[in-house]
Amino acid sequence: MKKNALLITATLLILLTGCQTISTKRMDTDSVTDVGDKWNDTDSRLVADEMINDVLSRPWLKKFYQTHGDKTPVVIIGTVKNRSHEHINVKTFVRDLERALLNSGEVEFAASRSERNEIRDERLDQASYASEETAKSAGEEIGADYILKGELNSIINKDGGKSVRFYQVNLTLIDLEKNKKVWIGEKKIKKLLKQGRFRF
Repeated sequence: MKKNALLITATLLILLTGCQTISTKRMDTDSVTDVGDKWNDTDSRLVADEMINDVLSRPWLKKFYQTHGDKTPVVIIGTVKNRSHEHINVKTFVRDLERALLNSGEVEFAASRSERNEIRDERLDQASYASEETAKSAGEEIGADYILKGELNSIINKDGGKSVRFYQVNLTLIDLEKNKKVWIGEKKIKKLLKQGRFRF
């Protein structure tokens, strides 16, 4: 009897697994889509937009224009560290920050350290191989006025079939010349996941 029951159970599991179909549906990339409690593209985009709206509404920007006239502040993104419990592609979040800042029209951007190294290599190559009229000269780079740095942290609480995942993003804008913090931003996200029991 036990062997028959095990055989029937195994057969049912195989049939259930084998009958699964996979379908793909294209979605709007701006739509909110949560398939779990982990950090996702929507979190990245929404946090970047909210934090950039906050940083651009603070006194540092008005003070900069008061002391520099028509000059637009130049910002560079520094290190944004992932200190959360999961693997998060921080580069995507950094790109969302850059996009939101640059598209605001309130600041200009200097290339990041890795980008600058690639550009400098290209200028060296041009110095040897490009015509004198078209080769770009060294020593003309724009220096950043501010650097934006930050980190992403998380806390996970689990109890039975429930888990709460808490994210906190902290960003700091620093005056590069005076080494002075001019803005500190914080955004929190809390997600609740309830796992239902599997039923036949």
